Amino acid sequence: MSQKEDYEKRTEELLAPIAEANGVKIYDVEYVKEGSEYYLRSYIDKEGGVSIDDCESVSRALNEVLDREDFIDGSYIMEVSSPGLGRVLKKDRHLEYSLGEEVEVKLFKPLNGSKDFEGVLKAYDKDTVTVETAGTDNTFNRKEIAIIRLKLDF
Repeated sequence: MSQKEDYEKRTEELLAPIAEANGVKIYDVEYVKEGSEYYLRSYIDKEGGVSIDDCESVSRALNEVLDREDFIDGSYIMEVSSPGLGRVLKKDRHLEYSLGEEVEVKLFKPLNGSKDFEGVLKAYDKDTVTVETAGTDNTFNRKEIAIIRLKLDF
């Protein structure tokens, strides 16, 4: 396990009881470098969406635990937020939460002349994702998907 994966896993373990106590679920945790700064981002969600108050409560509690545990080398910026409306579906649990929802799929290489597909997320397994487009099921190899996210409707 890489240091990044270890930081994310440990943070998610510490965040779990905080999320439960605040009536939210963990959507994702990521530790990333952007420019010269490192960020530890925790994304939370709940039915109907999270509020700024939810993010603030979880952030304060998580900050206390992270200060106490002090397992991340070096400095970083800690953030707690909603995954957003056009959230990226990176993990199996993201796909599970989103079954039956409208999604956008972007492929690395064109398939039948297109890299972009939209439709309803119907199924997934460890190797594939199935999206219904205009009444037809399209099954994509997960290795060929550049990004899959919830579709934004305006």
